[in-house]
Amino acid sequence: MISLRQHAISIAAIFLALAIGVVLGSQTLAADLLSGLRADKSDLRQQIDTATDQNRRLADQLNAADRFIASSSGRILGGTLADRSVVVFTGPDADPADVESVTKALETANAAITGKIALTDAILDATEGDRLRTSLTNVIPSGAQLRTGAVDQGSLAGDLLGVALLLDPGTAQPRSTPQELGLVLETLRGGGFLAYGDTPVRPAQLAVVITGNGARSGEGNQGANLARFAGALRGRGAGVVLAGRAGAADMPGPLAVVRSEAPLAGAVTTVDNLDREIGRVTAVLGLTEQLGGGAGRYGTAAKATSLTLAAAPR
Repeated sequence: MISLRQHAISIAAIFLALAIGVVLGSQTLAADLLSGLRADKSDLRQQIDTATDQNRRLADQLNAADRFIASSSGRILGGTLADRSVVVFTGPDADPADVESVTKALETANAAITGKIALTDAILDATEGDRLRTSLTNVIPSGAQLRTGAVDQGSLAGDLLGVALLLDPGTAQPRSTPQELGLVLETLRGGGFLAYGDTPVRPAQLAVVITGNGARSGEGNQGANLARFAGALRGRGAGVVLAGRAGAADMPGPLAVVRSEAPLAGAVTTVDNLDREIGRVTAVLGLTEQLGGGAGRYGTAAKATSLTLAAAPR
């Protein structure tokens, strides 16, 4: 007969054997798991190295393309805007490097730049709409009438500045006197809606509106207001190009708004890769397209239909 003590010893031996088995099994499992993790880590490292090499090669190719286009810009753009005048507008988030590059490209195309005007947050901010409307209605040039459909502040501002600052497409003549133009600009600058230097701004045939990467487009409806500002300008002049970076082509960015609304898309040329040389060249070529009555969507972001366009014969 088995005693209670023998029974207890037998049970203890069974549990001890189980414990030893668990320990030995867990060690084997841990070793297998560790080996698998090491293999996964090695695979991931190889994938990362491969992706890094691909990115480096792509960056080198883009930089080489930029250098080639920059060195060829004289042959591409030279004379394309000869005897044409352009006014440059910049949005609140426009990158100074983009503004400088587009200005140089316009000069390469032999365009006469009649002024640079910075649009402030206030002119695009919905909370400033009533104050802006009051300023605008008090400085309309004599004999001019704003479009009845221009009810939002972006359209109103673009329509007034188009009347005052852009030459009549049919006659190539100003629609405001120098005094009226000066009053419009000084009133809007005094109200904090515009900023520009001491050099007098003169009327122009064409306009370029430069925006940024769309980071502030949702603030106070700025993206939609800038899009409609460009559209209203186009309604008064011979051509308008709205150019920025890829983020501005995502909603609610100004390029995205233009590209998503048929009347705007059919009127204003948009360029979404202004941070690359090809985008800067395209912004200038877009003005030649506008002069011919066309409008395109260029770049690599959403709803772009082509990377660039060919220079017009000259």
